[in-house]
Formats: sequence, C-alpha cells, structure tokens
Amino acid sequence: MKTFKSFAQSATAPSGNKDDTDFRNGLVESVEDCPFCYENAKDRIVDEYNSVFAIKDEFPVSEGHSLIIPKRHISDYFSLTEAEKRDSDKLIQILRKWVSENDSTVTGFNIGVNSGESAGQTIFHCHIHLIPRRDGDTPNPRGGVRGAIPDKMGY
Repeated sequence: MKTFKSFAQSATAPSGNKDDTDFRNGLVESVEDCPFCYENAKDRIVDEYNSVFAIKDEFPVSEGHSLIIPKRHISDYFSLTEAEKRDSDKLIQILRKWVSENDSTVTGFNIGVNSGESAGQTIFHCHIHLIPRRDGDTPNPRGGVRGAIPDKMGY
C-alpha cells in the first residue's frame, strides 16, 4: 500500500532559502497541552517535510481532509517564516499528488487557513486545511472558500 511518506522521501528541499532557522534536529518550541504541537501529534502524523508535518483532520469535511502544521508552535499563518511557508506548500503538493493518485473520485481541492477567532480558528497553532473535493459533494460548489460567509458564495 502506498503511503504519503513514499512521496516525501523523494522530494528535495527548495533552494535559495535565506532563512537560517534549522528545524532538522527537532522543535524550536512546543506547548504541552496543544494538540497540534509536534510532540503531542507524533502518533497521528501521516507525512513530514522539513519544518512541517501533516495529520488527518479529526473532524474531516471530506475523506482525505488533512492538516499541514508547522513543527514550531506559532499562532497563525502570518507568523510563518518563509522556510515554513515553502515547506508547507511543498507538503501540500505531496499530499495532493498522493490523494489524486490514490482516489480517482477526487476532482478538486480547497486549501484554507483560519487566522483568528473571528475567522473560525479554534486551535491557536497554525494549520492549513487541504480538503479533497468530489463532483456532487455539495449541491452548488460555486464560491468555494467564500462559503466562510454563506451569503457571499453566490456571485
């Protein structure tokens, strides 16, 4: 059976990184009661890439819904370093490829981040949602992530 890890192992780190933060030898920081901190999530990790890792969402919107999380405990997307953003993007690509190759019913994806309580963030450790979509999974998908404010979906 193929796993997410098989794709990550063949990936190479992006070049030109001017950020000298070294995440290879462990965490920069961790919070004991945070469910998304690396040490607390180790048994749920499906893949990793440098400074980030992925877990399956415990309350998935669709089958295959995963979360991409920095190993460093930070509150939101806007606090990510450039290296963490690049690593997140690479892991999103790895996971998208894996899902697409292993589930022929997936025809699209939503990528989303909730930053702040008013935006719906409930766990204040940055995480990016990768949500596989399938034809017919909702009556009218037009507007996609605009559904955060339902009246703004139809435009």
